[in-house]
Amino acid sequence: MKILLLTPPLVQLNTPYPATPALAGFLQGQGAEVAQADLSLELALRLFSRDGLAQVAEACRARAQPSPNVRFFLDHLDAYRNTVEAAIAFLQGRDEAAGWLIARRGYLPEGPRFAALAPEGTGADEEETLAELFGSLGVTDRAKHLASLYLDDLADIIREGADPDFGFARYAERIAVSAPTFDPILARLGAPPTLVDRLIDSLAEEALKRHAPDIVGLTLPFPGTVYAAFRIAAAVRRLAPAARIVMGGGYVNTELRRLTDPRVFDFADDLCFDEGFAPWLGILGKGPPTRTVTAAYPTLNVQHSTFNVQRSIFAPSYAGLDLSRYISLVEMANPMHRIWSDGKWIKLQLANGCYWHKCAFCDVALDYIGRYEPPDARTRVDALVRLKRETGQSGFHFTDEALAPALIRQLCEELLARGETLTWWGNVRFDTSFTPALAELMAQAGCIAVTGGLECAHDRLLKLMNKGITLASAARACQAFSDAGILVHAYLMYGFPTQTEQETLDALEYVRQRFEAGHIQSAYWHRFALTTHSPIAQHPDKFGIVLSPQPEPPRRFALNEIPYAEPGAPDHDRLGIGLRLALYNYMLGLGLDAPVRTWFGGRGSRSRSVP
Repeated sequence: MKILLLTPPLVQLNTPYPATPALAGFLQGQGAEVAQADLSLELALRLFSRDGLAQVAEACRARAQPSPNVRFFLDHLDAYRNTVEAAIAFLQGRDEAAGWLIARRGYLPEGPRFAALAPEGTGADEEETLAELFGSLGVTDRAKHLASLYLDDLADIIREGADPDFGFARYAERIAVSAPTFDPILARLGAPPTLVDRLIDSLAEEALKRHAPDIVGLTLPFPGTVYAAFRIAAAVRRLAPAARIVMGGGYVNTELRRLTDPRVFDFADDLCFDEGFAPWLGILGKGPPTRTVTAAYPTLNVQHSTFNVQRSIFAPSYAGLDLSRYISLVEMANPMHRIWSDGKWIKLQLANGCYWHKCAFCDVALDYIGRYEPPDARTRVDALVRLKRETGQSGFHFTDEALAPALIRQLCEELLARGETLTWWGNVRFDTSFTPALAELMAQAGCIAVTGGLECAHDRLLKLMNKGITLASAARACQAFSDAGILVHAYLMYGFPTQTEQETLDALEYVRQRFEAGHIQSAYWHRFALTTHSPIAQHPDKFGIVLSPQPEPPRRFALNEIPYAEPGAPDHDRLGIGLRLALYNYMLGLGLDAPVRTWFGGRGSRSRSVP
């Protein structure tokens, strides 16, 4: 039988999402015939083309009252159509010469996203603004940033004039976020199709004709891919009714574990939970058979991981994915912040699960997080070298929950012993094991950046959430990385249960000090969300919160985020505005001398609004 693995729209466009390559490598190791296609990338390339923009313009003209952004687009349609394919080719790395035209301004039409730049031709003011936004960027990086703003403008135009559910890295996300019932997705599937819907249908049909699969596997990593996945599944049912449809991925893992709605299985034959490798053995007849979820719905076929698969014996396969077609974007010149969207990184996990798996806010009850399986470093390096040779790419993004220091040391020593040159980055915990000596070893072995959670950046709260680090140990780890030339990005959290306003201000002051010292180059604030698989959800009384009663729908679809009440909590929404404004300026090197209270009700000197 032939298996076709699909990534539905929309995810980031600079590199393949790792789910289908990881699964393709595993299934090929089982002797299966596997093809894969990235319909997220294909949709973007259809839209951002001469013909695609003509279709966008047609959809925009059908709107009774176009927005100013849409009117600008229609007024400059010829300029957009004449430049879009050059901009895409440049961002793909296929036409470097176009960067010279793009970098000098005036070639690309400039919509609202360019407002942060000084108007063209304003002399010294323009140069000062460019210096702030670009730093020491050369022609190529400056052109990347301008071309990225240009595509951001076009994404806004599509959303405002053609399809309100469109986003650059998500589609119809709103109907899949915290969706207790399947009704909104069904209603959207039954509505008259938008331009984006029609393109998704067309791409699905083309993929089915090209590959003629017996099984279609769809990854649903985020809410912004869920609707498109079901739309593709509907096309498979219509065009290839004999094909078996399998869904898996992060959304299935976290949100659909309490599914009781049989209508989902009008679109899917199987749901795969946990990492998916063992469930696929069951689908192929090489493992335990499918089991039913409940006696009430005996047709709900859900594949669970009931036995371990040694992940060290296989590596991802990128066969069928043309890396030269992916689009690198530079939406912010900050060198660390841009790393997610710029570069054709080969994404893969080194180890299963999290070696700490104790954080109270994390979904540690789930198997693929709570069960840590360290691999053999030598075998993993074998896989990395093979991927480097197969893809021609030496850049890797390790997507582990957290890279264990012992594993990193073994990996680095193996790479250096072989004389292999790789460029890599990944997620860590800022714990005491990351000494200056280990950070220097990582840099020598090709590490360029790390990301890690400082969370609420307050010792009381770090202890409450059982993070296993302190502010002092985190500061030493960040300094060790930065001193070794490794860029550092910090994940930050606000609104954690029992967090006070003063603790939020103290956290921002700690973050300001890390930026001022040059030990952090980039960061992002997340609002705390209570999820059903976390220790906090199991023991809310220990964290001073009360779960809000929610009626159980007759047919349950998704369940992940849980509403709750916290008596006496500060206005976290107001505080969040100031936190984001401060961080945006810190990443541009601005406002570091302003008191942190400045960001809550006023602006620091030379501050910029968050775009």
